[in-house]
Amino acid sequence: MIDSHAHLQDKEFRNDLDKVLARATQAGVEKIVCIGFDYSASQKAVELTRKSQNIYATVGIHPHDAKTLDDQTLEKIYNLALNPQVVAIGEIGLDYYRNLSPVEQQKKAFVEQIKIARELGKPVVIHDRDAHQDVLDIIKKEKAGINGGIMHCYSGHLPLALELIKEGFYISFAGPLTFKNAKKTHEVAQKINIDRVLVETDCPYLTPEPHRGKRNEPAYVKLVAQKLAELRGMTLEEISRITSANSRRVFRMDF
Repeated sequence: MIDSHAHLQDKEFRNDLDKVLARATQAGVEKIVCIGFDYSASQKAVELTRKSQNIYATVGIHPHDAKTLDDQTLEKIYNLALNPQVVAIGEIGLDYYRNLSPVEQQKKAFVEQIKIARELGKPVVIHDRDAHQDVLDIIKKEKAGINGGIMHCYSGHLPLALELIKEGFYISFAGPLTFKNAKKTHEVAQKINIDRVLVETDCPYLTPEPHRGKRNEPAYVKLVAQKLAELRGMTLEEISRITSANSRRVFRMDF
């Protein structure tokens, strides 16, 4: 399996990262994509790729921190993205739930980072919370999916997912897929093309059942994959093989 979205640089892992990585390997996780969310976290993600050949990085400024994205920071993100272990720009996007940065600054940061991804030929990893229509509008206008993209921890409905897939995106499912009341997410996971599905943890957040309420970690991506297998009427082995191939394709990982 591949955990397509993890935050290994988070302070939650500072005391036992080696053990966390060992448990991931034991659970069958062969690669982990460590996601940047501000400049410092993006730097740390790149540094972690030197710790293990099984860790890849993304770099970007999360919509919560969009207000911090000036020209100097944008240039720094661009330069970080030149590292060969950086497989995408992200996580970027819009978050209207918390609105920690003004909406117009969120949109500007989103567009500017899509431009970097387009120039460098890299996919984008998108965070979308309560901003579905604006995210879709910007994706279409900026051709954000031209090099592929990932809708991280997908929370939208089926018609939107199908529209995003047309734009070149993959749909990634995290711990909430295992929640009993996630009927809308279950429907999307059941009905979209399996060749456009990824699995992730978003660790240390969004811990799947039965560990909900505790710290999440990459080993638990297996629980997301198991739920996806159940919903699709497939085996865990089939889901692991297909979603891993999908991750390699969209992130252009070495086989």
